[in-house]
Amino acid sequence: MAKLFIVRHGQASFGEANYDQLSELGWQQARWLGEYFAERELNFHRVVAGDLQRQQDTARGVLEGMAHAGIDVSTHPGLNEYDGEMMYRAFTGQGDQHLHQKRDFKDYWRTFRSAYEAWIDDRLTDVPETWGDFGQRIEDAISHACEGADRDDAVLVVTSGGVIGSALTQLVEGPQKGAIHFNFQFRNTGFCEVIVGRSARRVLSFNNVPHLDRPGRRHALTHV
Repeated sequence: MAKLFIVRHGQASFGEANYDQLSELGWQQARWLGEYFAERELNFHRVVAGDLQRQQDTARGVLEGMAHAGIDVSTHPGLNEYDGEMMYRAFTGQGDQHLHQKRDFKDYWRTFRSAYEAWIDDRLTDVPETWGDFGQRIEDAISHACEGADRDDAVLVVTSGGVIGSALTQLVEGPQKGAIHFNFQFRNTGFCEVIVGRSARRVLSFNNVPHLDRPGRRHALTHV
């Protein structure tokens, strides 16, 4: 059966004016992951990422680490992260999440989690994308990435934590709010392996970071 590797992007720039860019550490995480894949002698049949900068650059960093920098990265917007700012504003009545983060970081995350739960429960109004819409576009994107993959092929998908949380919840047929736990615990450039059969997909491993679990790299285990 084909094997799908779903990777979360490297550390982005939380708290900066442009979150959607890799930090210096994020680039290093991606290259280290590529080196690990090269050690395993992996060759990807297809590489697909969302069109967000942090996703595209992580894919490129992985390929650089594999010494496969010339391989094309396909783009599928179905792998883009949810709009967290939209979710926060809808829940708080047009509040400013950046000011909240600076004022009280812990309280911001408590509020954001409540907004997330409300989105899953369809309790947010006037949002451009529902939880159901989000899940469907993810399924469409992953199906596209795996299309035509043969038994011994490997496929690389680079995306974000919320996408991975939703995808894994669907794969294990778990409660929908379990997606929040998967999302918040998934580490930067962590990956899961999914067996892809003709009629089903099965989770083989979850939140792996063997490329970071090495001497001198403890500082590189990040979630944001």
